Amino acid sequence: MTKTAWITGSSSGIGRALAKRLVENGYKVAVSARNAESLAALAAEHPGRIAAFPLDVTDGEAVRKVANAVVAAMGPIDLAVFAAGSYTRDYAVDFSAERTRQMFDLNVLGTAHCLEAVMPGMIARKGGHIAVVASVTAYVGLPGAASYGATKAALNNLCEALHPELASHGVTLSVINPGFVATPLTAKNDFPMPFLVSSEEAAEIIAKALAGGKFEIIFPWKMAIAIRLLHALPHRLRFALTRKMLRS
Repeated sequence: MTKTAWITGSSSGIGRALAKRLVENGYKVAVSARNAESLAALAAEHPGRIAAFPLDVTDGEAVRKVANAVVAAMGPIDLAVFAAGSYTRDYAVDFSAERTRQMFDLNVLGTAHCLEAVMPGMIARKGGHIAVVASVTAYVGLPGAASYGATKAALNNLCEALHPELASHGVTLSVINPGFVATPLTAKNDFPMPFLVSSEEAAEIIAKALAGGKFEIIFPWKMAIAIRLLHALPHRLRFALTRKMLRS
């Protein structure tokens, strides 16, 4: 029986590449994002396999309606991947609480709206898989990513807290912590991005790990090792290294 996946943040980047990969793996895929035109183009490339459901995940009521529409049109959601998010660099000299609020509204509360919409159905069916896209910045506070990293740390904590209870109901939960992936967001960066991978490479890694039911999917492996080593250092040594990342 063909499985149904729902992916948010799928107008570009990881979400879009993953939608294509899951179609290759036999899924029917519902794609959501704010860019309706991009979604329509993606659906047109895969008629009968990808369906577009435009959505702003910061609108909780809209999320609920779209989740219901996906189920009505395509059947119960077997795999939900919540990849909607944004990234804006921030620094102490021009720190903005409003900018931080906007990132939390999208990255954290937007994800919470989606979780709220799909968890009851999966719990009732005692089956399903949810994946939340976070980032390796969740491990360490990095200059220029104060607000962004805080949102991703929140998502990791949220997933760790929900995992045991969801598992007891037969629902699998994964958190995806990518390093640098070539997307429209990272294209704005004007600094070296070590171990950069393409969206297609990221999608292949994610799809394979999801099929294995892993909780944390962190890649590429070189970045995973580097960020974990940085996290393990005493603060004095860690700050000595992160100070080198400051922009002049």
